[in-house]
Amino acid sequence: METINLFGPKPEPKTQKICIRSIRAVFNNEVIREHAPVWVSKSCTSAEHVFELFRDLAKETKENFVALHLDTKNRIICYDTVSIGSLNASVVHPREVYKTVLLSSAAAVLFIHNHPSGDTAPSREDIEITKRLKDAGELLGIRVLDHLIVGEAGYYSFANDGIL
Repeated sequence: METINLFGPKPEPKTQKICIRSIRAVFNNEVIREHAPVWVSKSCTSAEHVFELFRDLAKETKENFVALHLDTKNRIICYDTVSIGSLNASVVHPREVYKTVLLSSAAAVLFIHNHPSGDTAPSREDIEITKRLKDAGELLGIRVLDHLIVGEAGYYSFANDGIL
């Protein structure tokens, strides 16, 4: 029996398809450095060692911000290019950084970014984002081991300088 209201006959209920996005981690293997010295492995033991792995980042013409995801023995399990910015800036937000860190089940992280100018001195923004990322990591139970700035002549380590 058809129900009638003030606006006419009540339409028959229609079925609908419910679609939502599912998420899964997809990993790719990437070459981060060709012709690396034999002693370089995928384990992070010091700032110098990490710099040796990623010294080619200094050749980039735009600022790149990279997060290395590490297991409990400080072995690299994932490499994530969080942001590629402009000549002197890169937008980095803790939410974007830790989204992939959580997906990879990392125990710790190491951050690296380059200064295309070659000057490895940290800017005020570099110091602020490092502190924000460390605080966010502490909330999530993920250790931030270091943040390196890579330049033509070498690197700057926040951990070696006592900021981390």
